[in-house]
Amino acid sequence: MQQLVELLKEKQLTIASCESLTGGLFCAEMTRIPGVSAVLKGGVVTYWTQIKEDVVHVSHRTVEEYGVVSAETAYEMAVNVKKLFDCNIAVSFTGNAGPDVMEGKPAGSVYTCIAVNDKTYGFHDLIKRPRNEVREEIVQKTVNRLKELLLNGTI
Repeated sequence: MQQLVELLKEKQLTIASCESLTGGLFCAEMTRIPGVSAVLKGGVVTYWTQIKEDVVHVSHRTVEEYGVVSAETAYEMAVNVKKLFDCNIAVSFTGNAGPDVMEGKPAGSVYTCIAVNDKTYGFHDLIKRPRNEVREEIVQKTVNRLKELLLNGTI
């Protein structure tokens, strides 16, 4: 996380998050780093579907057609939070940390999206671990993906 914060500072970029299954873990981990306030604008925890729709404006149609555990919902969460926070980068996390099947999707099914400028990068992971390990692993994977995008000049 330290390297991610340093890269964001170096490139003078800001970031925000929209988190469902992670419950704010991404922001919590970022705020462990001294000086993160230079790059982290904030985050929204949208655990309930209604909050996804009412606060970050994920369309009801998207939720009905694809479910909250979907690439489409992750996309809208990231794009809409990027606008809401007026930041350079937004990340979103939605999925099923378990223990039961949800919307026909197995426990450990996670969708994330990174919105940067006018581009988005969507990911689907299946992490077959206990619920809190799913949350921790997807945050780390997303941090690694962000670092890769920043280091290879994509961002």
